[in-house]
Amino acid sequence: MLTKFKFLITTKNRQKDLVFTLNEMSDILNRCDVDCTIIDDGSTDNTYNIVKEKFPLLDIQRNEISNGYIYCRNKMLNETDAEFAISLDDDAHFISKNSLELIEKHFNNNPSCGLIAFRIFWSLEETNCITTNDTTHQVKSFVGCGHAWRTKAWKSIPNYPEWYEFYGEESFASMQLFKKKWKVDYNPEILIQHRVDLKNRAKQKKDFSFRYRRSLRAGWYNIFLFYPKKKITYYFAYSILMQFKKIVKGNFKVIKPFFFAFLDLIKSFPTILKNRNKFTEEEFDSYKKLSEPKIYWKPQK
Repeated sequence: MLTKFKFLITTKNRQKDLVFTLNEMSDILNRCDVDCTIIDDGSTDNTYNIVKEKFPLLDIQRNEISNGYIYCRNKMLNETDAEFAISLDDDAHFISKNSLELIEKHFNNNPSCGLIAFRIFWSLEETNCITTNDTTHQVKSFVGCGHAWRTKAWKSIPNYPEWYEFYGEESFASMQLFKKKWKVDYNPEILIQHRVDLKNRAKQKKDFSFRYRRSLRAGWYNIFLFYPKKKITYYFAYSILMQFKKIVKGNFKVIKPFFFAFLDLIKSFPTILKNRNKFTEEEFDSYKKLSEPKIYWKPQK
């Protein structure tokens, strides 16, 4: 009998975060209709052995040399035979009750939904206030740290592009789903906590430069991969203009990642042309009308 739910987690050198997540999720992971695969992508903090010892029933695989986050996600999604594949970061766990039942119910009631985007609470601290006025609706994209795939939908589109390395692959997949007539739905009933200190991350100069470069170039990749020719010039020029405005206003820390992102775009152009899957004018207009992805949720005070 096929497994109904499969949890997919990629980790690298965050053994404590991963163990915390697995402990928080123990009741769910022990269900008979649930499997879990973890890929240790070249960790040097003894992640593999510790998980093997503490959670012997879980399937943990190891890459001796890091193959990258996107490679691992592709591998796990392509190898699963579960009906629904739930992707979580190693520092994320469910807060909402009966999350799996909510996932199954949504997919069953919405046959054109290929992926469910979860409501995400970003914080190191717990919260007792989890109510929200958000409603379920279709969105342009999703956040990688917490979402659920209808496996049939995943298998109908190309893999995440490994040449993106990090950032933007979710928008790539969402646009591929849209062209295949699958929807990405935001369902706020399903709540996870992503245990990240956003303020501290913003203060880390090296981390900012890395993330800004990846985010900027991924947006450009997606413009050249999917947008109709008539729209490319406008949206690319607008993005460039926004970067110059930031610099003129004194935000000089964007200069270096902007420059390297532009070089990345030039280097990737042959790959972009090879993989271009442009929207028709009608598809583009429909896609642009969709709501933006729900990335951050804050409890009501």
